[in-house]
Amino acid sequence: MAEEGWIAAKPGGGEGIFAAGGSWLVAAAPALDRQLGALERSAPARLSGRQRVHVDCVDLEALDTVGAWLMLRLKAALGGRGAEVSLDNLAARFTPLLAQAEKYHPRETPRPRRGFFGPVDVLVALGAWATIGAKEVWGGLDFVGEVTVAAGRVLRRPRYLRPMAFLSQMQRTGPAALPIVGLLSFLVGVVFAYQGADQLRQFGAEIFTVNLLGIAFVRELGVLLSAIIVAGRSGSAFTAEIGTMQVNEEIDAMTTIGLDPIDVLVLPRLGALVVTLPLVAFYANVMGLLGGAAICYLALDIPLPIFLSQLNQALTGWEFWLGIIKAPFFAAAIAVVGCREGLRVSRSAESVGRRTTLSVVESIFLVIVLDAAFSILFAQLGI
Repeated sequence: MAEEGWIAAKPGGGEGIFAAGGSWLVAAAPALDRQLGALERSAPARLSGRQRVHVDCVDLEALDTVGAWLMLRLKAALGGRGAEVSLDNLAARFTPLLAQAEKYHPRETPRPRRGFFGPVDVLVALGAWATIGAKEVWGGLDFVGEVTVAAGRVLRRPRYLRPMAFLSQMQRTGPAALPIVGLLSFLVGVVFAYQGADQLRQFGAEIFTVNLLGIAFVRELGVLLSAIIVAGRSGSAFTAEIGTMQVNEEIDAMTTIGLDPIDVLVLPRLGALVVTLPLVAFYANVMGLLGGAAICYLALDIPLPIFLSQLNQALTGWEFWLGIIKAPFFAAAIAVVGCREGLRVSRSAESVGRRTTLSVVESIFLVIVLDAAFSILFAQLGI
C-alpha cells in the first residue's frame, strides 16, 4: 500500500531544501492541506533573501490532478518573496500532468509595496481616471450619434415608428410616476415655504415667502425634482429591462432577424420620456406650490386669494417657461444613459445590477450638470 503524501524539510539539507514523498492523491488532500498551511505561514519569512529553493521529489510515488494543484501551491508557498522553486528528481511520468495543471493555476504577479502614496502615484491615478473618463465620454457621444441617426430615419419614414411601444412607455414614465412626484414635491414645498418664512419673518417680509417659493419651484426645484425622481425610477427601469434582455440573448435574436435595437428599444423610451417629463415637471410645480400655499395659510395667515395674487406678480411668462424648457433635455439625457447602460450589460445578473446603479448615478450627474449649464446660459442672456 502506497504511503500517504507528506512534505517536510530535508534532514541535513539546510533551510532551502525540502522533500516531498508518498502519494499526492485526492484521499491525502486534507493532511497535505494542513502541512502546506503550516509552510505558508512560516516559509516566506524563513526563506526571505534566498534566490533558489529545492524540493526533492525522489520519494514521490503517485500524483493525480488534486495532488498536482497542491504541488503548485507548494511552489507558491516556498517561493516566498520572489525566490525560484525547483522540483528536483521528479519522475518523468508526472511531468505532463503537472504541466497541464500549471496552465490553469492562478498566477500572482508580485508587486512591490510602497510605504507611501507619492506624487507619481497621484499622477498615475489621475491619468487612469482621465483615460477612463475620456473613453466613457467618447462612447456616450458615439451612442448619441447612433440614436440621432435612427431618430432622423424614423422622422423621414414614419412607418418605422412603433406607436404602441411609444404609448406604453408614456404611460409608464408619465402617469405612473405622478404619485411619488406629487408627494415629494408637496413636501418639499412645505419645507421650503416654512424655512423661507422663518427667515423672512425677522424682517417683517413674510409675504415675500410667496415670491421665493414661486420663483424657486417654477425655475428650478420642480423640474429638477422631477428629473431626479424619473432618473431613479424610469432610467433604472430602462437599464434593467434592456439589460435583462441582453442576458437572455433576446437582443441578439432581434438583431439576427433584422431589427435594430435602437429603433425597437431606445427610440420609444426616448420619445416617451421627452414628451412626459415636461408634463411631470408642470405637475411637480403645481404640487410644490400647493404645499407652500398650505404653509402660508397655516403659519403666516396668508389666504389663498392673496397667495395667488402675490404669485401672479412674482412670476412672469419667462419664469414659467425657463423651467419647462429644461425638461426635454433632462429627459433625453436620462433615456440615453439608461438605454446605453442596458445595452452594455454582459451575460450575468451581477452586471445588470452594476449597470443599473451606474445608470442612476450618471443620469443624476448629467441632470445637475445640464441644470448648471442652463443657469449660466440664462444668466448670460439676462433672463
